[in-house]
Parts: sequence; C-alpha cells; structure tokens
Amino acid sequence: MLNCAQRYSEMMKADSGYGSREEWFIPFVMDWLNENDEHSMEILRNAYNRDKSDNFPQTSEHTKFSNSVVDVFTQLNEALKLLKQMDCPNPEVYADMMKRFSKTLNKVLLAYADMVHKDFPRFAANEKLACILMNNVQQLRVQLEKIYENMGGAELDPQASDVLTKLQKKLNNVLDKLGREFAVYLEPNIKEQMIKLGNLLSKIKGQQLQKTQVAAEVDIVLEPLMDVLEATLQRFSQQCEKTVMKYLLKEMWKITVVSMEKIVVLPPLDNKALLKQLPNAKIGDMTKLMSTKINDVKGLSSVKDMMDIAREGSERSLSPKQCTVLDAALDAIKECFHAGGQGLKKSFFEKSEELQALKYALSLYTQTSEQLIRTFITGQKNQDLPSQEQPVGEISVQVDLFAHPGTGEQKVTVKILAANDLRWQTTSVFKPFVEVHLVGPHLADKKRKQATKTKSGNWAPKFNETFHFFLGNEGEPEHYELIFQVKDYCFAREDRIVGVGVLQLASIVEQGSCSMWVQLGSRLQIDDDGLILLRILSQRQADDVAKEFVK
Repeated sequence: MLNCAQRYSEMMKADSGYGSREEWFIPFVMDWLNENDEHSMEILRNAYNRDKSDNFPQTSEHTKFSNSVVDVFTQLNEALKLLKQMDCPNPEVYADMMKRFSKTLNKVLLAYADMVHKDFPRFAANEKLACILMNNVQQLRVQLEKIYENMGGAELDPQASDVLTKLQKKLNNVLDKLGREFAVYLEPNIKEQMIKLGNLLSKIKGQQLQKTQVAAEVDIVLEPLMDVLEATLQRFSQQCEKTVMKYLLKEMWKITVVSMEKIVVLPPLDNKALLKQLPNAKIGDMTKLMSTKINDVKGLSSVKDMMDIAREGSERSLSPKQCTVLDAALDAIKECFHAGGQGLKKSFFEKSEELQALKYALSLYTQTSEQLIRTFITGQKNQDLPSQEQPVGEISVQVDLFAHPGTGEQKVTVKILAANDLRWQTTSVFKPFVEVHLVGPHLADKKRKQATKTKSGNWAPKFNETFHFFLGNEGEPEHYELIFQVKDYCFAREDRIVGVGVLQLASIVEQGSCSMWVQLGSRLQIDDDGLILLRILSQRQADDVAKEFVK
C-alpha cells in the first residue's frame, strides 16, 4: 500500500496526460480499503484473543487499558496515514476515501465492543478485569475522537462525520450497559450496609431536632455504608478511567438511593405474613383490598387485615427525628459521590429521579393524615381493574351530590336500586344485601357505613333503598369515594363477600349526580403507593384521623 500511495503522489505531481488521474486511480484505492476491512478485522481478532488469553494485561503501569486496544488503533492509524500521504488534491475524491474509511472504523470498533460485551459476564465478578474491559471500551471512544480530528474534524465530509458520530453514541451505549452489568455485583454489599444503617437508625430516639443538630447521629448511622462507599470509590479511582468511574458512580448512586428507599424508608410488606393471614381472611368495615404487585396472592383481604400486616413492621416506621437524621445523611452521601468535584456533578443529583422518589417517600412521614388520605383517594386510579377482568356481578346505583348554599355543608345521597348477575354459589339460602362505605378525610365523627336489608334466595334482588352521607364543609368531594359491597348474610358466622365495587366522587362532581351500574369484582386493586400510604397511616396510633381511616 505504501508503494501505491507513492505511485499516486508521483502521478499527481506529473504533467497532465492521463486526464483525471485521481479518478483513474481511485478504484484501486477503494479495492485496497475493502481488503483493509478484513485485514483490520483479523488484527482485531488476534489482538483480542491474545489479550484475553493473557488476562487483559495493562499496557503499562501508567495506563488502565490493555494491549488489544493499542494494537487495533496502531493498524487503523497506519491505514489513515497512508490515505493522507496520497495528498489527494480533489476534495470529492478525498471525501469518498474518508467515507469509506469511516465504515471500516465503524465495523472494527463495534466488533471489538461486541466481543467485550459478550465476554463481560465471565469477568464482571473480577473487579480489576471488569474495570480494564470497561476502560478498553472508553479508550475506543478516546482514540476514535483523535482519529476523527486527524481525518479532518469539523471539515470532514458530513456523511463520514455522521457515521463516526453515531459510532461514538453506540460505544457510549455499550459502556453504559457494561456499567449496569457490573453494578449488579456491587448491589448485595450496598444493601447489606443499608440494612445496618436501618438498624442503627431505629435506635435513634428523642425529640425532633434541626438538621444542623444531628451531626453525631448522622455519623453513627452512616459509618457502615460510608466505609464501603469510600473504599469502593478509592479503588475505582485507581483502576478506572475517569469517564468509566463516573458511569460506575451513577450506578452506585442509584443502588444506594433506591436501597435506602426500599429498605429503610418504605420497606415492603412481608409476603409470608400476608400469606399467613389469607386462610382466615375477614372482611372488615370497608372492603377487601389487595395489591396485585404481590403476585403469589390470589385471595382476598380486608383493610383491617392489611393494616394488621402493616403494623407487624411498625417498629420500622420513622420518627420525625429519624427522618431528619436520614435527610442529613443524604447530604453526606451526596458529598461522598461528588468527591470534591472529582465525582458526580451537583446538577446530576438535582435531576436524579431516584433521589426525588426517596425525598417524596420521606415527605410522606411529615404530611398530615388528612393529606395522606386525600393522596390515597386521588392516587388510586385502577381499583376497579379486577371487576373489569373478572366481574362477579353488578349493582344499579344513583348518586347525588348536594351543597348547602349558606354553610357549604356537603351531602351525598346514595340510592341502591338493584343487583344483577351475582355469581355466587352456596349450599344454604342466599341472603344478599349491600353495604355502602364512604371513604375519605374528615369523617372521624360522621357515619361512614350503611347497609340495605337482605333479600332471600334472589340472585338479582331489588332493593330501592336510599342512604345519606354527610361530608361537612372541610373537604372537597374529589377526595372521597364510595365502596359498595354485596354480601351474603350469615346468622352464626361472618357475612361472606360476594363482590366489591368502587365509585370515586371526582367522576361525578361536574354533573352533580349519576345513575349507573357499578361492576363488582372479587377485590379492589391497590398499587404500591397506596399500600405505602396505608402503612404510614396505620402506624399513627395516637392520631385519631388515621386510626379512623384504617379502622
């Protein structure tokens, strides 16, 4: 190829006689570039396999990547050097050569990145080797930028530039994937330290203090976690390229913050405790509620049962002082990841969705019970999903809203007309009746449950009974809902549930009234956020509003 470049250069300097010499010569250059593709791929495969067999040794004590990256770019830079030595005077011909060479770069570097990605699971548990492989991909990005500048930089043909820009993004995505895969091996240790943090936090007692007054408590609860974080970050600073380290810092940050939310602030309900309750599950004063997120559970549970389960973990609820300590601890953790400007930027924390979720979870502990109840009612948008998927009947209702023009006192009138298509099997006489529950804030001193008379032996009973519920003038109708239960009356034991349906008053505020058939399901669906709110409310044993809501 050197002779080819010299011959081309001599032809360009010679007197005209061949017509457009570069046009005549360019097919030979393109043929060589095509052959160079396979030659470059062969060098890549040999260099990578040799590197792998040697356990990816670093090129020197001063570098953090291995030999194969150097070998690959040595060949690619040599090829580019030959192309530039041709000193092509025709910009269009030169652009064609650069476009073709950009495809070679794309093919070779993506192949290298793919080899690393495929092998990475074998080495991810070895921190040093995992860091070297991630450094290798980052070095591809660094050397690609240098080649781009050598090819012409901003003056490079737009098509060639577009290929290299997209290639840089693809390599960036590969590095991102490797960082996430490696972070999986960091997660167990961080979670273990977070459990220790939670245990230490639970021992913090006393009256509420300002954030500036809890420095000693913060140091105590953070000690196990910070020991691990600081040691890990120190190793990464020695083993990783700066860009790779920032990728890993972001993944570690996510793990740390999410673990704090799920383990310390809002630990999940104990599935075993839930399953233990199911065989003897009862229907409380409201309705059967169950989270579909707990996939193992297919049965029913009442609000009372759910609250009993929630109270089993009440010792893990946070006091105001503990919330303050945790908030101050978060500031210290952010400083650790910021690392005096060498780590994550402060703007990253401001945009962190994980941090926003954690702060929201913490804020729930400081909200009043009335606020939490309103949030619960307005946040549950799919409670009737089970009735749509597997209906067990329907009831005809008429609901009217009234507001006193002078006092603002609000009233809800509910008329239960009939039930239909009740899917219920029993060996004794079926005695269906309907219970209506008003759910929402400011109801501690008001009637919240009323029921129709029973109708014996009828799977499509007519009721035609009217009930009145008073909301007072403190809340808005949008923050209330009606829950309808059809039950089978039993004299000597608990009434059995046939089906449950829900109507949020927000859906009828604009019209002021509605007549409709409410679909019944075997349960209501509560999402994770709803269960969190119920848990927090259930732990407020000294709060009459909260106690009445979950009663």
